Amino acid sequence: MHPLSNSAARDIAAVLHPTTNLFTHQTIGPLLLESANGIYVTDTQGKRYIEGLAGLWCTGLGYGNEELVEAARAQMSKLSFTHLFGGRSHEPAVELAEKIKALAPCPTSKVFFTSSGSETNDSQIKLAWYYNNAIGRPKKKKIISRMRAYHGVTIASASLTGLPVFHADFDLPMAGVLHTDCPHFYRGGETGETELEFVARLASNLETLIEREGPDTIAAFIAEPVMGAGGVVVPPATYFPAIQVILKRHDIAFIADEVICGFGRTGNWWGSQTLGAEPTTISMAKGITSAYFPLGALTVPEHVHDAMIQESKKLGVFAHGFTYSGHPVGCAVALATIAIYERIDIVGHVRRVSPPFQKRLNALADHPLGGEARGVGLLGGLELVKDKRTRQPFDSKIGLGAKVVALAQEEGLIVRAVAGDTIGVCPPLIIVEDEINAMFDMLGKALDKAHVWLRREGHLSG
Repeated sequence: MHPLSNSAARDIAAVLHPTTNLFTHQTIGPLLLESANGIYVTDTQGKRYIEGLAGLWCTGLGYGNEELVEAARAQMSKLSFTHLFGGRSHEPAVELAEKIKALAPCPTSKVFFTSSGSETNDSQIKLAWYYNNAIGRPKKKKIISRMRAYHGVTIASASLTGLPVFHADFDLPMAGVLHTDCPHFYRGGETGETELEFVARLASNLETLIEREGPDTIAAFIAEPVMGAGGVVVPPATYFPAIQVILKRHDIAFIADEVICGFGRTGNWWGSQTLGAEPTTISMAKGITSAYFPLGALTVPEHVHDAMIQESKKLGVFAHGFTYSGHPVGCAVALATIAIYERIDIVGHVRRVSPPFQKRLNALADHPLGGEARGVGLLGGLELVKDKRTRQPFDSKIGLGAKVVALAQEEGLIVRAVAGDTIGVCPPLIIVEDEINAMFDMLGKALDKAHVWLRREGHLSG
């Protein structure tokens, strides 16, 4: 092992890293990146990598986009900061709210701004509670999420998240958050069960949960159109239509978490459009600025806003918001980002390059380690298994997903292991076919090396 550089040693001494094995980090140290352009990032040693996860599912326009840099610079020079408290406003926030309303896949009256997906989903819970108090339904407060969901890491949004590692020793989830089935047919389908029967069972389980808890106690159901950190799970085509019938019957709002799927990732502006979902409200972040500035938002339906007006009148103020809600620089960058998406027809581009992306992804299911390849648009996951026939996973202690990620990094590709041994692939939306092929060539080589390693270490026989 090479000795750690001075910068790496300083990192270990000073930086607390999110979602990192802090024990191993003390020895391995960080990957220190210095520059980036297009779909590539470069480390401090001059090695270039394809950023195969678009940072954290977010840099849709890639790196070094000068239009976005200039949008931020110009806004900082003109109005570097103001807030939206107490009725203040500014043109970028107004224009961006109008744009989101025009693009939203559900009827929208107002847009509320945040700084992240976690803040957005935290705010969704608060607004659901506020609304039901306002209309005289003080018991209708519980939120249903799903196992393996990812909705953030604040106390409230981490409670929505259905991944045990985000709960362990944080004393989560908090009360009032329920979890129903994950719609992953490959892992959740019973022997002999069809996808239609699987969906019918999940819908029945959801209805049973609602009736057991009491429909008058449940405010909302939240779901990602395609799960990201939970393993890149694409639900069956009939899943959301079946779920929505139940939600409507019990007057339960449907929150679509579009933080990963929004802004073209699935081949439509919104993942809800791709997956047949009809949400009451949507959460967004990440791609809204191509990650060039922290910004999130949620949509507010007319009936919710009407109730909020009356409650604010009664209380004297709508007492929620963040210092950086509607930050002028963030709004300016978001407007520039959306303008570029529209000008280059990012949705059309994703539709053109997603067939070769999905073809190369699906081919990896034939690799000796490949279990299920799944994805839509420019979003994909490859689940690694020990036995293809039985779908037996590897022992988690082996850390196969992390090993493949490390080997891919050696090849010049950055990807991420999610939900154990699923390799998530989510490149910048601007990627072209030659770059897609290069990316999957690197991943294929990493899988080959992992296969050799498993045999050498005695984790595979034969």
